Amino acid sequence: MALPGMLRGIARAWSLGGCPPAGRILASSSIPLLSNICRSFGYSKRWEEKNNITYPPQGPDEPRRPAEVYHSRRDVKYDKDKMWYLAKLIRGMTIDEALAQMEFNDKKGAKIIKEVLLEAQELAVTKYNVEFKSNLYIAQSFSGKGHYLKRIRYHGKGCFGIMDKVKCHYFVRLVEGPPPPPTPVKTGFDQAKEYVEQLRKRTLTNTL
Repeated sequence: MALPGMLRGIARAWSLGGCPPAGRILASSSIPLLSNICRSFGYSKRWEEKNNITYPPQGPDEPRRPAEVYHSRRDVKYDKDKMWYLAKLIRGMTIDEALAQMEFNDKKGAKIIKEVLLEAQELAVTKYNVEFKSNLYIAQSFSGKGHYLKRIRYHGKGCFGIMDKVKCHYFVRLVEGPPPPPTPVKTGFDQAKEYVEQLRKRTLTNTL
């Protein structure tokens, strides 16, 4: 198949909301980067593949390695920036506290995050041998850009504009055990004191 025809096939498949299989469009390996292009649009499963990492056996004196669960939801019809505020809210919380925060939040993204947390909690207990489902905390929680679809917005007098139908991905990592103590947050006054101390300790060359 010629290169322009192949690119038209890729564009048509993406406009329908899917990633075209390589064997259907490519008759040969003329473009080996097709899988990388698909991953850039959010079809990679590298986040969930971290659940399959095999660690070496631990020694008798080493502390027990806590269980970790990686889970995500792809192509959520929600803005990634709005999702980021909710994802940042529950970082470092226990699973029960995070579920309670999402339960009483009236935003659309909160309900999506709650569903993902419940799915990850069930996976931890049923598949990854976590004994107590409440003995988990949110180690990582963030959002990413999903598949954007461009559509035409019609205006008057034959004019039109381009609108984006936005989607996002949500990623979470649960770790077994109690959450670590929060790191102290530096206030603006503390940062100003450090800056003044640095100015006092500096060495001025070629001066009296």
